Amino acid sequence: MNEFEWLRQTRALREPVTPRRDLWPEIEAALEPADHAAPPMRQRSQRRQAWLLAASFAGLSLFAGSVAVHLRDQPVNAATATTPDVVRWHPSDPRLAGAAVQLDAANMELRQAMEQAPDSPALQRLLYRTRKQQSQLRQMEHQAG
Repeated sequence: MNEFEWLRQTRALREPVTPRRDLWPEIEAALEPADHAAPPMRQRSQRRQAWLLAASFAGLSLFAGSVAVHLRDQPVNAATATTPDVVRWHPSDPRLAGAAVQLDAANMELRQAMEQAPDSPALQRLLYRTRKQQSQLRQMEHQAG
């Protein structure tokens, strides 16, 4: 088979082909019994869907209610309520003492500012950075020995 025959055969595939016999009578005969049984199945399916929808709505309502109750029991200011009172730390190394005093003062000022604006992401980031610097300072003291 050469290329020209191959192209001719592929072009012939684009043309419509009529079946050897009429298929519609067999298709109608196969669909007719299903048409008579369809309404009860549809009704059952619709009832089941309605019950499933009602059950999912009830479950979602219970979930939303439990979340609301849980959130109601939480403290109003979760950002400052979960922050423990930091015990002032005085390093034994005099080179680190000045930095410790500055970080303690910054931590106290940030906590006071958080009481006025508890949902401020900028203040939360600054408080996190200050505490991280305090942690690094303590690690430096332990490393210095």
